[in-house]
Parts: sequence; structure tokens; C-alpha cells
Amino acid sequence: MSYVKGLKCRVCETPYPVEPLAICEECFGPLEVDYDYDAIKTKLTREEIASRPPTLWRYRELLPLDADPTVGLQTGFTPLIRADRLARTIGVRELYIKNDAVSHPSLSFKDRVVAVALSKAREFGFEAVGCASTGNLANSVAANAAAAGLPAYILIPDNLEKNKIIGTQVYGANLVPVRGNYDEVNRLCSEIAGRYRFAFVNVNLRPFYGEGSKTFGYEIAEQLGWHAPDAVVVPMAGGSLITKIYKGLNELAKLGLIDRAETRFYGAQAAGCNPIAAAVKAGTRDIRPVKPDTIAKSLSIGNPADGYFATGVITETGGWSEDVSDREILESIELLAAAEGVFAETAGGTTLAVTRKLIEQGRIRPEDRVVIAITGNGLKTVEALQLEELNSIEPKLSAFEALLDKQRSAIAA
Repeated sequence: MSYVKGLKCRVCETPYPVEPLAICEECFGPLEVDYDYDAIKTKLTREEIASRPPTLWRYRELLPLDADPTVGLQTGFTPLIRADRLARTIGVRELYIKNDAVSHPSLSFKDRVVAVALSKAREFGFEAVGCASTGNLANSVAANAAAAGLPAYILIPDNLEKNKIIGTQVYGANLVPVRGNYDEVNRLCSEIAGRYRFAFVNVNLRPFYGEGSKTFGYEIAEQLGWHAPDAVVVPMAGGSLITKIYKGLNELAKLGLIDRAETRFYGAQAAGCNPIAAAVKAGTRDIRPVKPDTIAKSLSIGNPADGYFATGVITETGGWSEDVSDREILESIELLAAAEGVFAETAGGTTLAVTRKLIEQGRIRPEDRVVIAITGNGLKTVEALQLEELNSIEPKLSAFEALLDKQRSAIAA
């Protein structure tokens, strides 16, 4: 049973039917899914959710499908890790890592949005699927389309990390590198979607696609014993994820599944692509596009589609946004791995580096319960790391002991 009432504009609230539409014809604002929350409240309880399989579909009443899902049936419910060692290092009492670096099937949070979007594409009867992507979305669309037997057309900037390109090619998708940045790729996808009967998940299916990100927030609250955290730090590319986690927590409060949603939202960007952070610091919601120049390719969207709404969430909840250098990103990737055994891509390094900066600034307090969003796996961006060269030793015990003595001397010094 579907609890979707229709689509509505996020700006002027003009209603629309459930169709593959993304833009309001009245004000050109983005559309989003509108639900019958009163009906959902009679159905969805903590006990009912707990009885279901540990996937994102345990919250299916809050997702925009008319029937049972057909794609991504094992996706979601990734670990929420209490990170005590890292908490002591960066100076907070209670720190958690929401670890979508181990998401099924393609090791990023994009598996959530793709599971919903491709299931909806099938309901609409599209003949093929696709996306514009800076890497993680390409991997996920390719993997999920392959599992679902759907043809996929995936367009990417031609400067992506090699591992993300391989992680798309291997699934047999039609992969098309485009000479240009993400914003140029996205414009081309919009033109293709206007001519062909293709479901581009982040173009004509964008209202449905974005709903998958809400499950990131649902899971955080459930895994914290049905409580919202004090602070969440989220990496921002297009800005959608931070707005959907916010929407998800507020839906849980509206349904009585959590007491309240008073979480402060903090946005993380790289200094080389920081249009949302720059707007927050300037005290405006007007986004000034930038040309990306950072190792954090998955965050390299210079003209973020949801930037206006992301700044609204950040400022309205009493949060803030910061940006960090490529050097700080790399240091934080290594810190997260060494302290907690979690290998994050450059977006995760960005999130932790910004968290450290926010703590130093006093914007996140030592007594806060903090969740940091790790959205992709470090194996996707190994080219960015600058680890020391290793020297081999002879296959002799004496050689190993000499190495051990050298290390102990270095520690003592």
C-alpha cells in the first residue's frame, strides 16, 4: 500500500501527480514527495519496524513506492559505530560513525537512493536507467541495474578517479566520459532525459531518488535507541543528503517514533569546492557557483542543486558549515583508519576534518552526542593517499628484530 499523496513544490507548494517530474512549472522550484502522515502513524510503530529485516525497506511506508521494492532488497541498515578512541582524540564525549562505506552493493550511501529510484523506474515502465555522477552514483546505478537486468547509461566527468571508473565499467554499463565538469554532465543528462524514455535517477526521477537518503537518518535514530543526536556532520556535494536526513528525523518526530528532532546540522566541504559553506559563512542562502579544484572528487559539484535548501537546514537548526584543505582531508582519512579501523574515501576525510575544526571553534561542544556521516569507501579513492614507501627486509628473524628495534627507538625518541 502506498502512502504517497502526490508531489509538491518545495518552494510554492503547488501539488502535482505522481509522475517522473522534477521541476515546478509555476516557480521552477524542485518537487518532493508528499505523504499521508496521519495514515502512516496508525501503521508504523517501533515494534513493527523492529520486526522487519535489517534493510532500508523496514521504513517502506515512508518511501515513495506503490508496490513492493524490486531493486536493492539487501541495501541499508549499515553500522552505527561508537568511536570512543576517536572521540578522545578530537575532544568530544560521545561520537558515532554512521558507516555507509560498507553499504551493499557498491560501498556508498548512493545505494540507498538508487534502490528507491530504480524500483520507481520499474513502476513507471522506463526502458533504461542512467545518471550523471562524480563516481559513487555511477558505481551504484551500474551495480543495481546489472542485478535488476536494466540497461544503464552513465555519464561522468572525464577526470574521475580510476577506481571509480573501474567500479562502474565492471558491471557492463554504458559508461560515457564527458569532457567537462559535473554541472556540464548534468545538463547533458537533462537533454537526454527530455528526448529518450530513460530514467535518469538524479534528473527526471530526482524527487523519488532523494527519498532514499532519509533512511540514513531513520537508521541513526533507531540505532541510538530512538533518539536524535545533538549534532550530525554531513559531507555536501549537491546538498541533498543533509536536507533529507533532516527531513527523515522530523518525520520520525511527527509520527511519534522519537520524542523530538532538535539536531544541529553541520555541512562539510572541501576548500576547493565550497559554494554551500561559503554561503553559510556569508550569512546568505544565495549560492555562488565555483569551479571545483580538490582531491574530493565526489564532492566536486560547483553549482549544487540543493544548496539553497542545505543552507536553510544548517542555519535553521543552529549548525554551521566549514571547508578544509586537501592536506587536512588526507590527514583525517588516516586518523579515522588508525583510530577506528574505518577506511573512508575523500568525502569521509572531509567530514572528519570539518568535525575537528568545528570542535576547535566551539561550535560542536565536548558534551554533545555527535554523529559523523561516512558516505563512501576508501578503496574508491586510493590514488589520493600519500602513504610512505615501504622497504622490504630479508626473510630472517634478525632482520625483523632490527626493524623492531628501529621502531622502538623512534617511539622512545
